[in-house]
Amino acid sequence: MSRDSGTRELVAQALQDTRYAPPRQAERTVEDWASRLAAHSAQAAQHDAVDRELLRQSEELLGVMWSRGHWRPADVVRLTRRRLKPAHVSLAVDLIAAEARRYSPAALDRRWAEQLRELDAAVPRWSAEQVWLAEAAGRLRLDRFSALIHLLELLRLWGTAPALTPVGPVPGVAGQHAVLTEPVAGEPKQLARIRALLAKAEATTYAEEAEAFTAKAQELMARHSIDEALLAARSGDRTLPGSVRIGIDNPYESAKALLLDAVASANRSQAVWDKQNGFCTVVGFDADLDAVELLFTSLLVQGVTAMNSGAVQQGGRSKAFRQSFLVAYASRIRERLSAATAQAEAETTAGNLLPVLAARQEAVEEHTTVLFPRLRKGRAIRVSDLDGWTQGQAAADQANLHSPAALP
Repeated sequence: MSRDSGTRELVAQALQDTRYAPPRQAERTVEDWASRLAAHSAQAAQHDAVDRELLRQSEELLGVMWSRGHWRPADVVRLTRRRLKPAHVSLAVDLIAAEARRYSPAALDRRWAEQLRELDAAVPRWSAEQVWLAEAAGRLRLDRFSALIHLLELLRLWGTAPALTPVGPVPGVAGQHAVLTEPVAGEPKQLARIRALLAKAEATTYAEEAEAFTAKAQELMARHSIDEALLAARSGDRTLPGSVRIGIDNPYESAKALLLDAVASANRSQAVWDKQNGFCTVVGFDADLDAVELLFTSLLVQGVTAMNSGAVQQGGRSKAFRQSFLVAYASRIRERLSAATAQAEAETTAGNLLPVLAARQEAVEEHTTVLFPRLRKGRAIRVSDLDGWTQGQAAADQANLHSPAALP
């Protein structure tokens, strides 16, 4: 048996044993294998071989998560953050960046590439494969034994992750789904403008300015969505809806999921909440999915800021208050967004708009049923703090989305 094959088999056995170890024995199994790998790599030549093999098999595991498990980079990082520690998250980003080297930019759909950039995983942070773990350990201030423990814990988590509902093409087949994932002409510039408006809404301390900036952003989103729907109808485009996953973090995740559902509904999309894994899958057409992602993030920031602002009295520090605040905020935002969407549709002069939008809504509902055939509606969220409800509605009123008469 060659030295390389021996190292390969040793690493494979380590990953298999730690992955399938019973929960009560997992910690001991991880420590035992970290010790064995550290001892095996005591010599410089073996050290490099072990680290290269750990990297290679980690990349293969990620490839399986993409292709069979339908995970995406942001999902993997979110899972790691929810279950493990910041050091594990840093290692996760390193491994995602390493695995991404396998693909040319053309092999990645737009949202996949965006996630890599947002995670700072577009380019590996280490100088060479044989030193990747040593450099990561130095950055995290871990000795080799501790670094191996963190890595094995991370790979155990990934190896036991459940398969998810598909939400887009896996790397390497993006060209087959270009119509679902590539932006239409002019979209990047439009999205950049919308992002800038929402950033201003989040940054200002004046409610009137926040309202104006957010309203203008929603107006641009609605117009872009309507224009895309009409263009697709005229060209005979039979593009199916797509889907994205949006993270829902604690605390008050039920209320946050309710806010996302409000934003999705107003933008002709449907949101399905996976509480166990901490995200919602939003089904809709591409332009609408962009709108949902951008607007939900901004409205959540505005809502949490209002909840934590000086306007909240001392009694507003309780869990009941905050839950009631965010539920009321989501409820009122739903009304405001629905009204803004209806207004944008009313201002459109195209005579065939309503049948076009109805057909797209039906397509979204059908695609949601295909993706989630056993979907069940959740129970209503209880609120028990009147003051929190009142202040939440008031905060949503300040973030209302009626189009302003003019915007500087």
